[in-house]
Amino acid sequence: MARRPLPRILSNGSAQLARSRELARTAADSATDVLHPLITITRGLRRLAAAGRRRWTETPKERRGALLFLVASVVLVVALAPYGPLLAVITLMAAAAWQGRERSPRASDGPDESQTQRLKSLYDALVPHFSAAEDPEPLYSHGGAWDKAFPTYAFDGGGRISQLVVRYPAYFTDGEPEARARIEHLLAAKSGRGREYHFTWDEEGNQLTVGVLLPLPVDIAAQRFVTTPGETVLGFTDPTRVQRTLPVTCGERRRDVPPVVWRTGLRSTEPHLLAVGQPGSGTSTLLRSIALQALRHGDVVILDGGGTGEYACLTGRDGVLAVEAGLAGVTAGLEWAATETERRLIAANQAHQAGDPPPDDTRRPLWIIVDRPTAFTHLAATDGRKDPQSLLQVPLRHGRPANVTVVVAEQLDNVDALSDPVRRHTRARVVLGPATAAQLESVLGAPPRTTPIDELPPGRGYARLGTGPVHRVQVPATPNPYDDATPDALCEAVLDLLPPRTAPADGETIPEQDPPEGESAPVPAGEEAESEAGSASEAADARSRPAAQALAKEPLPDPAKEPDPVPVLTEEPLPDPVPVLTKET
Repeated sequence: MARRPLPRILSNGSAQLARSRELARTAADSATDVLHPLITITRGLRRLAAAGRRRWTETPKERRGALLFLVASVVLVVALAPYGPLLAVITLMAAAAWQGRERSPRASDGPDESQTQRLKSLYDALVPHFSAAEDPEPLYSHGGAWDKAFPTYAFDGGGRISQLVVRYPAYFTDGEPEARARIEHLLAAKSGRGREYHFTWDEEGNQLTVGVLLPLPVDIAAQRFVTTPGETVLGFTDPTRVQRTLPVTCGERRRDVPPVVWRTGLRSTEPHLLAVGQPGSGTSTLLRSIALQALRHGDVVILDGGGTGEYACLTGRDGVLAVEAGLAGVTAGLEWAATETERRLIAANQAHQAGDPPPDDTRRPLWIIVDRPTAFTHLAATDGRKDPQSLLQVPLRHGRPANVTVVVAEQLDNVDALSDPVRRHTRARVVLGPATAAQLESVLGAPPRTTPIDELPPGRGYARLGTGPVHRVQVPATPNPYDDATPDALCEAVLDLLPPRTAPADGETIPEQDPPEGESAPVPAGEEAESEAGSASEAADARSRPAAQALAKEPLPDPAKEPDPVPVLTEEPLPDPVPVLTKET
């Protein structure tokens, strides 16, 4: 059978279609050139109309009548003026043409010479890590094309890389943390030091996305955050992984920022917190911020190992049971905290067995804030006493059902000196100040997704709650209001959050009568301790009395003998022994 020739339209149809497309494109370009003024004026009229509508919406309702009267007056004057309508139309067209012009310059088709050189050097630095001799078609090779490895890139105003997508071969071991760390360190060094980069690894697509993180806000001062009981704001972070925002006040402005919220209470999986950092990194600021938030719904016991008076502003405040800085006072406070935890557990258990709700005194949160406990460990070992850290075992282990929360802060160099219960039961972790990647991973349990930098503002670091992700965090500015170097605005912000001073309790005096010969002074009624000996301490504050009673476990000395020094709950030992109160006529 003879083969019939194809129709003419099919044999040369591709050439005709190409010519038709070229003619259509030429016609469209010509029409665009001719109608460009009309398009510009139409775009300008649309922008002017949008601006007028926005101005009308922003105008208060009580001023809209005056605005309408003004517009009507202008229209009337233009209509009555000679050549007024014509001049008005010309003015309107000129304004529309000015508003409808192309404002943004056209983006260049590719990077300039300096940007190309930066990408080329970055590509050459990645060749030893992403190449293999057995690869027949290597993506990375010396003298290769960098545009295939970097499909997306962006630069900031200074010419440094702000965003980059890196393709890498499938045989790269992206599942090993060591291999990832090498690539991240290299990219951070070649892209520009002094900035924090966020790395997102896509193992399925063999791509790495590098982004530059903006600095966290440092102008957020201490204030009353919008939280529920049991929620504590540790600081503020990036909006990448946090779905919640809080309204905060920064000077006279009010904005919404994403927080790092730590939840405590009966249903918390991270009931206790450990904060570590270098000196001056802001751990004391974090503890003050936590204490001010805890005083809204609970009681606080503060044990200061620094001895610098960082928490003097909380002394005697309503809800602050004790602020101790000496070894004797700290030991007494921790003993009372352990006893109080056991009492709460027993009371709650009895209520549960009886089918009743827990007592109110067991449901009120109790916070034990300890700053630098390793300092007391050394002092206790010198005096041959028990390590105060061992007294934290009961509140740490059984504190969650008893509504007892423990917050410990320690310097980064002394983390190894912390006791095993402290390191095991503090599942919420915060690291402030400069730290290496190894130190961050050892404290937080996981490396951060960002590159740590050497210079950080006070209160800046990383936080991780349990097994969650590692967040960047900036602690709200909560300085010591009694420090002369603190700005007045920050001092006022902290002082406004302090509870009022607690009214002194009615102290019980000792009757002035001569005791019988050979007998010690009788103990005043109402001051009986759990031990067999009575307490001879002076009347203390009603809230700090349990801590004072914990010290009264030794019998009173005989007045006929030389009195021994009595331990006093002060930050520094008294220079001379304090005689015991006796009955005198």
